Amino acid sequence: MEDSTCLSRGGLLRVFAGAVIISFSPVFVKMVDVGPSQTAFYRLFFGGVALLAVALWRGQRFAAPKGVYAVTLGAALFFGFDLECWHRSILLVGPGLATILGNFQVFLVALAGALLLRERIPVRLLVAMPLAVAGLWLLLGVTPDSLSGDMLPGVGYGFATAFWYALYILLLRRSQGMAGQLPAEANMALVSLACAALIGLGVLGRGGDFSIPDAGSLAVLLVYGVFCQGLGWLLLSSGLPRLPASLGGLVMLAQPALAFVWDIVFFDRPTGPLGLVGASLALFAIWLGLSSGGRRERVCRAGEDD
Repeated sequence: MEDSTCLSRGGLLRVFAGAVIISFSPVFVKMVDVGPSQTAFYRLFFGGVALLAVALWRGQRFAAPKGVYAVTLGAALFFGFDLECWHRSILLVGPGLATILGNFQVFLVALAGALLLRERIPVRLLVAMPLAVAGLWLLLGVTPDSLSGDMLPGVGYGFATAFWYALYILLLRRSQGMAGQLPAEANMALVSLACAALIGLGVLGRGGDFSIPDAGSLAVLLVYGVFCQGLGWLLLSSGLPRLPASLGGLVMLAQPALAFVWDIVFFDRPTGPLGLVGASLALFAIWLGLSSGGRRERVCRAGEDD
């Protein structure tokens, strides 16, 4: 684990790379004609199977203390709640505002890191977090006047998403920092498959099915699961324990910012000057957070990383 004088370069790179990979999730979702809960199920199932195959190929152990299993399964439960609330928020307020609200997790993660883990929150990081969210808000073109009528329940689901997402991040981070922890691939395989089972039960309970309309959708779902859930969350789960909770949450804000960029690039989403200002503000906030520790929290050199 890093000390107070040095931030893990490997941790930074893994969390950022994971956020970039997961930012492609909306692109894959828009390419398939499958319901949101079913898409989430296949993402988790295919990603979990891929991670399980890698773990078995590497001969990784799945034996761990009961406490490790409890934390890992707790993370899966919270991730399931997160996805269910997020999908409902999208239906009511759209993907843009739902993404903004879900990423209020950065405040909750930082607060939990300070209260539970006794992590210091630098002043520049406290400034960076609201700047990042404000930048994303401008980038997506949301105004307070738009929050009326049926939008209000969607906002509530969005804040619930942030709550469950924060708990998921904290437990996922914890699961990779415990004595007797599972190897990263085995840990994420367990999280993914357990969460897929929970969402699958929810789909069946609502009378849904798991049909995939065509081979093209199946191919996209396979790539989505292996790429975003498998590789993306593997990088995040192995990188988050190397960073302070507040900084890890902030770096993950790259995911919604880039998701908006992909929306413009691949789907010609219209944007304007406020969107460009928002993107610049979000990127500046991320830089400010990364440099918040000054000389006392410099990035590790290659030979110093854990």
